[in-house]
Amino acid sequence: MAKTKTSAKTEKKILITGGTGFLGTHIVRQFLDAGEKKLRVMASHVPEWMKDAGVKAVEGSVTNREDVAHAVKNVSAIFHLAGKVSRDNEDAAVMNKIHVEGTRILCEAAKEAGVKTMVLASSSGTIAVSDTEEIADETYPQPVDIFSRWAYYASKYYQERTALESFDGDGLKLVIMNPSLLLGDGDERLSSTKPVLDFLARKIPYTPSGGLNFVDARDSAAAFINALEKGKHREKYLLGAANMTFPDFFGRLERLSGISAPMLKMPKQLAMTGAGLISSVFKHWGKASPVAPKEVEQAEYFWYFDSAKAKEELDFTPRDPQETLQETISYLRENFLGEGVFK
Repeated sequence: MAKTKTSAKTEKKILITGGTGFLGTHIVRQFLDAGEKKLRVMASHVPEWMKDAGVKAVEGSVTNREDVAHAVKNVSAIFHLAGKVSRDNEDAAVMNKIHVEGTRILCEAAKEAGVKTMVLASSSGTIAVSDTEEIADETYPQPVDIFSRWAYYASKYYQERTALESFDGDGLKLVIMNPSLLLGDGDERLSSTKPVLDFLARKIPYTPSGGLNFVDARDSAAAFINALEKGKHREKYLLGAANMTFPDFFGRLERLSGISAPMLKMPKQLAMTGAGLISSVFKHWGKASPVAPKEVEQAEYFWYFDSAKAKEELDFTPRDPQETLQETISYLRENFLGEGVFK
């Protein structure tokens, strides 16, 4: 009888929704490197290398109840990473469908299937964004008045609330992870590293006056995995390696890449107004604008925070930011700027 129970336990899977994205791929690789054999990945398409490594593929969408019901069968824990990253508010409906409705469907199906643990990927932007250089932490009130003007962060905020409401009860654990801008190698879809690519391609016309936080995707992945055992129910964990002004950030990219940082600087209001005007003109002509007003607006704010809680409770150990920036540059140059074509 004991053998039957042990066998049943070993068959339980760890489900990773969105496991083929930038962060998800690193989580899968780290699990495989550690010898984990019970992985299941849910995505629209699962690459052959994952299947060859023994990962069980479930191709489908978190917005489809049948797909989700199939994915959560015989699962002990879920890493919920599935989502859409867009700075365009015209994508609001799509993002809300995936982040909010999809999360509700997944939570309901998970509870019904007896899943006990869920680690949710949210964003530092639901906690740490300000018009000053104040350094936030998880105890700070969420700045809804600021991030609600950007559809992506608003959808992540409502995703968090949906998960907190839907995945709660005796014996359940929901851990919310809030990483900042993910950098490093392996971002095949440019979901996160595009600002660095734009810098390398000299597509950024000026240096914003705000500041950002970034983190290596590999270090975030390790913290996510640790959260499975060490994370606390209904707690949030900010993951970041460095707070930098954009002049400092661009200065580091310049030194590492040899590409000159934009010389032009302008006041916050002028930058935002100018971006809006340029975008309107190009839209009137039926052409794509060279600047995205929402991206310009976001870059005029400060996204600073402290990751002390994650370091203490999840053993989060961010590497030297310089190493992350160098590897981001090398990856983008080799894979998107053609510099590795003859290797």
